Amino acid sequence: MWRYVLRRLAQIVPVLLIVTFMVYGLLLAIPGDPARAFIGAGEALDEEQLAMIRAELNLDEPVYVQYAIWLGKTITGDLGRSSQNQKPVAEELRRRAGVTLQFGIIAWILAMVIGIPAGIVSAVYRGKPIDFLTTIFSIGGVAIPNFWLGIMTILLFGVNLGWFPTQGYVPFSEDAGEALRHMVLPAFALGITSWALIMRQSRSAMLEVLAQDYVRTARAKGMPQSIVIWVHALRNALLPVVTVFGLQTGRIFAGSVVIETLFGIPGMGNYMVQAIFARDFAAVQASVLLMALAVLFANLITDLVYAWLDPRIRYDQ
Repeated sequence: MWRYVLRRLAQIVPVLLIVTFMVYGLLLAIPGDPARAFIGAGEALDEEQLAMIRAELNLDEPVYVQYAIWLGKTITGDLGRSSQNQKPVAEELRRRAGVTLQFGIIAWILAMVIGIPAGIVSAVYRGKPIDFLTTIFSIGGVAIPNFWLGIMTILLFGVNLGWFPTQGYVPFSEDAGEALRHMVLPAFALGITSWALIMRQSRSAMLEVLAQDYVRTARAKGMPQSIVIWVHALRNALLPVVTVFGLQTGRIFAGSVVIETLFGIPGMGNYMVQAIFARDFAAVQASVLLMALAVLFANLITDLVYAWLDPRIRYDQ
């Protein structure tokens, strides 16, 4: 197992290099002068001063040299300074990463706690009204864009009914109850697609497992239905669900960019949007790097959980 973990950790390195280099090149391709973006639109500088800034930022070097310089600083923990406020990017991300993590965890919990039981119930009562309802819901959850759903939840539950706040963020350390109230609507809008996909996958996997011989044998022996489903069938049905759940990590991080901006949450997604509009190279690169790391480590954990659920898998071979 440890050999597999080390091998996967080594595979993370080239993936990060490819992702960050592509983003770096795309940022440079955006129209405009990066040096002027760094100093701000309100500053009036002549060409000589701009040339000095370009030299200071290594913008007069080829792209691969600029990237190599950035990479060397990143390895030492220097993520640069934001051109928006001249603050260290690492400090800003450290503050915002916790917000996005809380936000994503709540969306994950909603997807897992609701999606898996709903899929299992749908499989057990196949062809019944509850199966029909969950199928409609899952199809709608996949088809509806999360930004549109976020707008609708703001209008219905925030503006019209006034049940939940629609903007802002409250730390759990200040008021846990108020923090959860602020997270309900954005977490729902962010997690509904994952929720629907996990529900459909749980249903399909459970239907396949319920048709297996060992399940029929357990029922023939007179075991209660609850024991057959939740003890014998559930563990094997979770195998494909875990795979889908791990793949949703990237979707949740991608969705956070839109949802955090929509709900005014000061997380990494919101920070990245502001950085892109401001052509803040350091902030965008660092945000992409951190999100890519989170997705890669989530996939690694998914593989390990898969091995724990299915003892037949041996990664050391």
